[in-house]
Amino acid sequence: ALLSTYIEMFSTGMAKRWDKRIYIDLYSGPGCTEVRETVSWLKGSPLLALSVKDPFDKYIFCEEDATKLTALETRVSKHFSQLDVAFVQGDCNSNVAKILAAIPKHSKGQTVLSFCFVDPFSLNLQFRTIQALGAKYVDFLVLLALDMDARRNLGHYIRPSNNKIDLLLGLADWRDRWRIFLRTDNSFQRFLAHEFEGQMLSLGYRKHPKGNTRHISTLDRNLPLYHLAFFSRHPRGYTFWDECLKYSSQQQSFEF
Repeated sequence: ALLSTYIEMFSTGMAKRWDKRIYIDLYSGPGCTEVRETVSWLKGSPLLALSVKDPFDKYIFCEEDATKLTALETRVSKHFSQLDVAFVQGDCNSNVAKILAAIPKHSKGQTVLSFCFVDPFSLNLQFRTIQALGAKYVDFLVLLALDMDARRNLGHYIRPSNNKIDLLLGLADWRDRWRIFLRTDNSFQRFLAHEFEGQMLSLGYRKHPKGNTRHISTLDRNLPLYHLAFFSRHPRGYTFWDECLKYSSQQQSFEF
């Protein structure tokens, strides 16, 4: 609901302000998701983006699983053949050059603004991927699987031989920073969210007055799920995001 609301605002609100609007999905999946223990199916992020009232000028979908990407290509061909869509098969961290090459070039005669949705199932995202994409005009909505992954695997990640958090944050000294953080707060999830936000701000993204990261919990039992982090270099992006949070909270009763 949050993603659907935001991309509707973004695609329509920026339609007359930018020559090209690009939607990038780094972990696109097959396009549809089956709700566990039901017969229901939900649109995944690619189909939500493809279905907006004012379609993006180009879509770029990256997916590591070849079978899932083929399923997405079939759905796009069947229902959205009129749209400009590029597919990149493979891990986004290893294929960032291909993703960048698919983005139209920004110039004086052609302004280009991209929105990038990032929702890995674990902490497989590497900050260098965000950094490379962020060199262009790109707003980000990033799912950080901190409760699903980080909280459960702290014992593994704290070992010097494990570099997963090094890659996620782009920081080799995060363990020293974690020890300092522990003096006032023992939440590994909050630490990672704080450090990731700091790294994004170092790239020139604006800090939201209430923080760029929101904690998402289940509706039924209020169990922590993950963090959603939004980043833009322009105040209008945060205006849209605030409206999105307010509207989605009213409609879906999300717990932040």
